[in-house]
Amino acid sequence: MAQSSTDDTPHTLSLQFEYDTERRARCIARSVRVEVGEIADARSTATVSRDARTVEVRIEAADLVALRAGTNTWSRLLDVAERVSEAATRAE
Repeated sequence: MAQSSTDDTPHTLSLQFEYDTERRARCIARSVRVEVGEIADARSTATVSRDARTVEVRIEAADLVALRAGTNTWSRLLDVAERVSEAATRAE
C-alpha cells in the first residue's frame, strides 16, 4: 500500500499484523515500539500502533530504497518479537 504523502516523505507503507489474542498483539507492539527512533536513518521514520489484536507499523521514507530498507528492518523486528513470544508461550 505505498502511497504519496508530503514532499519530505513522499513514500509511505502501512504493515498490519493481526494476532490471535489482544495480549499477544500488545506484547509484540511493546517489544518493537522501543525501536522507534532508535534506528539511525535520516531518510525514513516509523511508528508502531496497536488496535485490539492488530499491530500496525507505518513507515515513511524519502525514497523507495529507504522505504524498502525500512520495510525489511521492521519486518525482521516483528519476526523476532513473534518468535520470542512463541517461545515464551511454550515455556509457560
